[in-house]
Amino acid sequence: MSQVTITARGILFDMDGVLISSTGADERCWLRWAKHHNMEGTFSLQSTHGRRAVDTLRALRPDLDPVIEQRRLEDYDAEDHSGLIILPGVEKLLASLPADRWTIVTSATRRLLEGRLQHAGLPIPKVLVPAERVANGKPHPEPYLAGAKLLGFAPTDCLVIEDSPAGVTSGKAAGCRVLAVLSSHTQSELTGADWFVDSLEQVSAILGDDFWLSIRLEV
Repeated sequence: MSQVTITARGILFDMDGVLISSTGADERCWLRWAKHHNMEGTFSLQSTHGRRAVDTLRALRPDLDPVIEQRRLEDYDAEDHSGLIILPGVEKLLASLPADRWTIVTSATRRLLEGRLQHAGLPIPKVLVPAERVANGKPHPEPYLAGAKLLGFAPTDCLVIEDSPAGVTSGKAAGCRVLAVLSSHTQSELTGADWFVDSLEQVSAILGDDFWLSIRLEV
């Protein structure tokens, strides 16, 4: 195992698959939604991964009101946090970061994001980029451009931490460097990322005297 050191002004985290794992709850909510609309026979869970729910809903059922259907999914999620876990290394890494040097850029809505972080007992950053904050979700660059802007840094000075192909594409298109966590996809599926780790246990960060983060990877 070798060591790599990256310097960055800020870190832009994806949520699910990077900070927490809520795949089971996500899938149960989507299956419940599909059953509600008598779609069990034609519904694919793969179609929901790594995208904003509103974009998936528009693609799957353009005849339905996506706002109403998204609220239905959020109601299902609020009833089911079973199986939600904090991923390895997350608590230690977040505790080492100054509050103004990181944010979360996610395809989840604010209601979903805050509910899951509160349930997990993780800190909620002062600024957030939930699904409703942008017009275009991942893989479009807008989410990570918004995240860098909220922190007050150039995208080129930010490190994105992602686990999905759409997220990696979004981060790179925004001009950020991207660290991929291999929690949900293989390295070959995340082509374009600059570095890869199995978990955030392999990542540490220190704020230097020059006010840059020194981020160390064990790769």
